[in-house]
Amino acid sequence: MRSINRKILSVLLVADGLLLVASSVFGGNEAVWNTQIGFISATLVMLGSMRSYRCMVDARVENEVITTDIDKDVIDKLEDPHDLYSEEVKEEPVEDIKAAIKEERARLKQNRRSLFEVLKDTKAALSLYRVGAYFLLVLGFLYLNRHGILHIPLYLFSLGLPMLIIVFLLVNNKAVYSEDAVE
Repeated sequence: MRSINRKILSVLLVADGLLLVASSVFGGNEAVWNTQIGFISATLVMLGSMRSYRCMVDARVENEVITTDIDKDVIDKLEDPHDLYSEEVKEEPVEDIKAAIKEERARLKQNRRSLFEVLKDTKAALSLYRVGAYFLLVLGFLYLNRHGILHIPLYLFSLGLPMLIIVFLLVNNKAVYSEDAVE
């Protein structure tokens, strides 16, 4: 896994160098500021996100926490959290509606998650790497806007470039490993 990290970092550095040369030749100082602030802050956001998710997955593997649910996939859980539209109809005769309501409330209370469990699951979203990178992204945007040198098309292009590079490299790496597995 370390080789893909080196490859991503080296390709991002080469792309940043090419972006720096192109923006300085064709655009001037304002273009250089826009592209560099956008590219570097987007790169930090992507790398921070990757790092925080890797730490979260490593911690779950280390603690042997497996969160697979074969019965329902993630989209079904989001769209139908109470399983109202399932194809399996569970018709049970209810003699006492008050008792059934009490049982359902007790079951829902039992399934409540504590604040600690919620924070544990959102650890990747609230990691220092991601929060710091987003903070730098906002500061860079505000700096460019405050000094009147913000050029939205260049800035958006330089924000999207690291994401495209990383996704392309990861998909390409996955395709290489899947071809090796077939052979």
